[in-house]
Amino acid sequence: MFYREVGEFKSSYAADQVVFPIRQDRYFVWTFVLFAFIGVPLFANAYWLSGILIPFLILSLAALGLNLLVGYCGQISLGTGGFMAVGAYAAYNLAVRIPGLNPLVAFLLAGGITTVVGIVFGIPSLRIKGFYLAVATLAAQFFLDWIFSRVAWFTNYTPSGSLNAPPVTLFDFTFDTPVRKYLLCLTFAVAFAVLARNLVRGRTGRAWMAIRDMDVAAEIIGIRPLYAKLSAFAVSSFFIGVAGSLWAFVHLGSWEPLAFDVNRSFSLLFMVIIGGLGSIFGSFIGAAFITLLPLFLNQFPAWLGLHWSTALIAHLESMIFGALIVFFLIVEPLGLARLWSIAKEKLRLWPFPH
Repeated sequence: MFYREVGEFKSSYAADQVVFPIRQDRYFVWTFVLFAFIGVPLFANAYWLSGILIPFLILSLAALGLNLLVGYCGQISLGTGGFMAVGAYAAYNLAVRIPGLNPLVAFLLAGGITTVVGIVFGIPSLRIKGFYLAVATLAAQFFLDWIFSRVAWFTNYTPSGSLNAPPVTLFDFTFDTPVRKYLLCLTFAVAFAVLARNLVRGRTGRAWMAIRDMDVAAEIIGIRPLYAKLSAFAVSSFFIGVAGSLWAFVHLGSWEPLAFDVNRSFSLLFMVIIGGLGSIFGSFIGAAFITLLPLFLNQFPAWLGLHWSTALIAHLESMIFGALIVFFLIVEPLGLARLWSIAKEKLRLWPFPH
């Protein structure tokens, strides 16, 4: 009875097209966002902020960018880790080689550089798709790994190849504590989620989904595959590049090319599949699931009084990931976001049967 649209009247087309047309959804989202900005910094300790929430927010941003490409446009990509590396190394070189450049500006410029790289590697999508496109993006991952490992200019000729990120400051305000870093990442995540939500509801998002559902029919009705596919690669790469710069500067602090290897690409793809293809909310659910599952597996044996080795837990983690991916692909291809949507629909009809 408390989740209804009864009595909610829309007097204009703009009011009917708002992001959250149901009033209860708006209240829930605003309450959750306010709690994230105000409540979490008050109650969460340094471990939760640095070890769980900050990685979750950055990976959510990267998964969101990947979901725009894979879930909304239907273009498979296995090179997300490489694009995160482009953002990280671009932000580092911009901050080091341009004295006085604000790191936050460097993050956005790094996203723009990653956009150009994403468009270059997205060009094959105009001719190939499916498994062949996945292999092409996987080749991009290995190429980017190689170039950042072998070309010393990208690492500012550091002998070890390991980089230390400069401090992140804004108008003499340094983001040097877990709370400040968390608020910075949360601001980026919320802003980019709003941007993505408006993109997929607009003309560009409808073109992406038309290409995803049936590219030949989309071209017949006037949608240009060249623009739709390359714009999806561009926007996705921008999101991922910014996420990569945040991952390097805010979360890691120091890193090497192995921080953005192919395992990172697969992990982000798992987040999208488990969370829900074609769902912004699913990107956050998938990132939360992938972030919290290893912690749960590490603590669960101790709760039962068992003493499992770290290697056994790591193997169980891989097995559970694989089983869950197969489960969702068979039972619910749209992931956890679809289950949440079904629960909301049943709540709207409660107590009457569906």
